[in-house]
Amino acid sequence: MRKLTTLLMVLAGICQCAFAANQEKEYTHTIMTANVRVTGLEADEKPGLRWSERRDACIEAVKREKPDIVCTQEMMYDSYAYFKEKLKGYAAFGFEGPEMDPYTEGYHLIAKNVIFYNTKRYELVGGGCYWLSDEPLKGGSMSWNTTRARHCNYVRLRDRKTNRQIRVLNVHLDHISDEARGRQMEMIVEECSQYAQDFPQVMCGDFNSGIKDKPSLVLRKAGWKEMWETVNGEREYGFTAHGFKGDKYKPKKVRRIDFIYYHGDVKPVSSRVIDEKVYEVYPSDHYFVVSKFIIPGK
Repeated sequence: MRKLTTLLMVLAGICQCAFAANQEKEYTHTIMTANVRVTGLEADEKPGLRWSERRDACIEAVKREKPDIVCTQEMMYDSYAYFKEKLKGYAAFGFEGPEMDPYTEGYHLIAKNVIFYNTKRYELVGGGCYWLSDEPLKGGSMSWNTTRARHCNYVRLRDRKTNRQIRVLNVHLDHISDEARGRQMEMIVEECSQYAQDFPQVMCGDFNSGIKDKPSLVLRKAGWKEMWETVNGEREYGFTAHGFKGDKYKPKKVRRIDFIYYHGDVKPVSSRVIDEKVYEVYPSDHYFVVSKFIIPGK
């Protein structure tokens, strides 16, 4: 009888562990940050760099990871239209706006940070856009010596499986001015601080700066953590912007500039940099980053 009782306890433990593992797998969220590179640049009129030659690689790189949420940067008219056409089952948020209305094509020093989310998985609770300037509600506004207008798009999603909510932010900081990058991130962190400390928030983006620079330091001081570091340890992966050269790129500073940060009730379970070619070309001049996380149940 004792042996039978012991055996039953062991089996119960195994079943409980298996159930927990399956539950964690079922409720895992997969998120990707992807700087897809603005289209139509004269410098990209070369084999393998043109949007027409790498757009399918972009889509395939995304589809292989089966993300629930994709945060894109540098989205323009043709890339936006192609993503909307090819990413079936996803809704897009954050392209349209008064700053885009005068134009129908081309690059006018404004590229959008569009968020795609799986509509079967999530219900959109709310969302918005603010500009990283002294006039956050004025589309295309600039401050702090920023080289170009920069903005933050965000969505608040309800997970249909668990009924829990998550807030996702998508940003792209200035590419030249240290002052601008620091002030831009300070503004974002201040806006995020109005939420409860345990409210799940995830921020994706191209920071144009490394883990030891001002934007990341501002985030860490406010209690934010970075998914790749949490999973793989506090060390430098290497570079994520590679100028379409991949592992042949020799940057002056070897650093990641594409990040997925989180705050609140979020538990990362995996994270990796996608540094391989797709269909013999690089999808972009940046490597995409994909992470998986769970929001522990209450």
